[in-house]
Amino acid sequence: MRIHHLNCGTCCPLGGRMFDGRSDGLRGTLVCHCLLIESEAGLVLVDTGYGTRDVHNPERRLAKFFLALNDPQLRAGETAVAQVRALGFDPADVRHIVVTHLDFDHAGGLEDFPNAAVHVTAREKEVADQGNGGAFVAHRRYRPGQWDGVENWRLYPMGSGEPWFGFDTVRGLEGLPPEILLVPLPGHTWGHSGVAVQEENGKWLLYAADAYFFRGEIGGDSYECPPGLRGYQKLMEVDRVARLANLQRLRRLASDHGDEVRIFCAHDVIEYELLAGR
Repeated sequence: MRIHHLNCGTCCPLGGRMFDGRSDGLRGTLVCHCLLIESEAGLVLVDTGYGTRDVHNPERRLAKFFLALNDPQLRAGETAVAQVRALGFDPADVRHIVVTHLDFDHAGGLEDFPNAAVHVTAREKEVADQGNGGAFVAHRRYRPGQWDGVENWRLYPMGSGEPWFGFDTVRGLEGLPPEILLVPLPGHTWGHSGVAVQEENGKWLLYAADAYFFRGEIGGDSYECPPGLRGYQKLMEVDRVARLANLQRLRRLASDHGDEVRIFCAHDVIEYELLAGR
């Protein structure tokens, strides 16, 4: 399988280095890291970032609070559908979308691919439909207008699956090759998951989505996270105990199996640039 790394939404929150750990100006830079996978089952997207309807009508599609806080740039050329075309593919050939969770910055492009089956945990879909995503952000993080046109859902329970590098409930996905796995990582949302993809060399990529936000949180002898991102993680979490427990599991995975599994998250610009070869 060939894997393309896409940025489907640049955000520029006020705070600069306080958010991304590197910017010298007033605003930082975060990405919405998504994957496009060429597989025997057709094209597979992992998350979608912001979609074309978000770009054209942000005030209706997105919460004003997050528009102000994150300052998403909402460029048409950064939508997944535009990047699929730029790579020479027909968007109709995107047969599957695996969604780590249904937050506004991960699910905005779902309706740009009406032919695709959408894979997500049953718990995430249930909670998103109820708007139960945390006391303050509950009705702001989930935007049902981003997915109310999706007809082909594939929903998966979180409590069953097979062992994988110390994770106990990892599972394959209907209609997809066994090299793509759903890895439950609740805490950021109730149904949050990561996605593992095995490369041709036998090694794995683990897209941990929003299980962590900054490269310094895993993979080292000591850990760090800029204060702006640390605050944002706390704002968005629904279960701190579960989130921190899964973060510890990811740290152990990086420590014990770093030569077999490369872990990255959704919003760190350095991780994205390294994997995208930029």
